[in-house]
Amino acid sequence: MNEIFPYAQQVTGVLVLLVGFGFHFVGQLISVINWNKAVQWGLQEKSMPPEYRVYEHGIAVADVALAWVYGLAGVGLLLGAVWASKLAWFPGVLLPYHAISAWCWTRNQKTNGHPLKSDTFWVVWCSANLLTGVLALATAWQG
Repeated sequence: MNEIFPYAQQVTGVLVLLVGFGFHFVGQLISVINWNKAVQWGLQEKSMPPEYRVYEHGIAVADVALAWVYGLAGVGLLLGAVWASKLAWFPGVLLPYHAISAWCWTRNQKTNGHPLKSDTFWVVWCSANLLTGVLALATAWQG
């Protein structure tokens, strides 16, 4: 396999495990199982309007349903498994989607007078999702 840069597959694996599996799967699993604990740990916002909570809970359920694949892809990429590049298409496509939708969702919240998270947090969060997704996509393309 031609790598984008030395150890690209392993770097991608670590990012997919951290951003995709760690935050999207594990973080959202906590939110699905115990919303109040997720709020207490800072995974969800305390002052979220009820209509936003319905949407956020739906996103948490969707993330839990899909993001377990990120764990398999991340471990496979770390191990250099050939099949992992096929699974890398999932985070490669979904993480940029997360970045774009989170950016728009946050902008809409601010427009409606409900700034729930700091600007710095959202820039870092959206950038991490976008970077990880683009890197996963490039790794999948190379495989």
